[in-house]
Amino acid sequence: MVMTSATSLILLLLMFAALAAGGRTKMLRELESNNHGDGMCKLVIETQGYSCEDHKVTTEDGYILSMQRIPAGRWGPGKKSGPKPPVLLQHGLLTDALIWLDMPPDEALGFILADNGFDVWLANVRGTTHSSSHTSLSPNDPEYWEWSWDELAAYDLPAMAEHVYHQTGQKIHYVAHSLGTLMGFAAFSRHRLLEMVRSAAMLSPIAYVGQLPSPVARAGADIFLGDAFYWLGVRKFNPHEKQGPPSKLAADICTKMSCFNIQDLISVIRKKNIAMYDYGIIAGNRKHYGQAMPPEYDMTRIPRDLPLLLSYGGKDLLSDVKDVHTLIEALSNHDPDKLVVQYVEKYAHMDFVYGVNAKQVVYNPVMDFFKSN
Repeated sequence: MVMTSATSLILLLLMFAALAAGGRTKMLRELESNNHGDGMCKLVIETQGYSCEDHKVTTEDGYILSMQRIPAGRWGPGKKSGPKPPVLLQHGLLTDALIWLDMPPDEALGFILADNGFDVWLANVRGTTHSSSHTSLSPNDPEYWEWSWDELAAYDLPAMAEHVYHQTGQKIHYVAHSLGTLMGFAAFSRHRLLEMVRSAAMLSPIAYVGQLPSPVARAGADIFLGDAFYWLGVRKFNPHEKQGPPSKLAADICTKMSCFNIQDLISVIRKKNIAMYDYGIIAGNRKHYGQAMPPEYDMTRIPRDLPLLLSYGGKDLLSDVKDVHTLIEALSNHDPDKLVVQYVEKYAHMDFVYGVNAKQVVYNPVMDFFKSN
């Protein structure tokens, strides 16, 4: 992806290689070694006793995205009659749909939802192992990587949500982690997808980044590290690669400091506001937006009747507590019956997907929230 300032946001992908080496299961590492991501259903989902369907979705700008569907639990469709409520799971930065499956079935949200009567749809955004195709471009083409998170909100999320909506004939529940929440907030603030979304559960929500406490992340943003990579010709930033700038950067940083929590050192910061891509003050922005500065994503414009659940942690160095409070303040006019806020004091960023007690602490409340909407 393009690593220049995504308007007010820069995604510095620093040190995820250690997680790939030690935190993933052998089965998932085998799947990731396949460049095209084929076989997620066969290798990951069906081996656990679940039925699975592979789906392909093409975005308006030509990216071919992979989705996986788990239509039933381990014990079949169950006794419930009628269509099951669909749930779209959107992963965060530096991950893919596997993050919702990379735990035993009783602890992984993708499997838990299927076992509790939901029709589960797993999203993989452009540039991930499982969504690396395009109608006319190859990942070897620099043009393939000419996008930012803006395009994920504008093209990828709508394409996948529309696919689920048309396949099931029902409004969807949306579950997102980290960057996935930003994609959702951006879309909802511009009144997109509302006719297709029933409710949204945002885990480690990111809508403001003014308080990000990671010193490495802040320093990287301040020195425009992402821009440096871009102008050096590094379009693709894959921390799983054993060679190249990303892995070398991770290794260099890890020799100087403790890398005990990989994703807590990833940054999403440049300015405090969240806005569309910044093409430049004069010609670029005026050409694309008709104004000197890129339009902001205004969280106060999220419809007050959209059911939202915000779940955030006291130890999270990405979704900082103060930034989440800023989001909550922006939603002060939200219908109180449509807004659920959960604070988990001891949770860090990845505990929302890898916490051994996440089912009891987070997922059960999420399912209760869905059932009430």
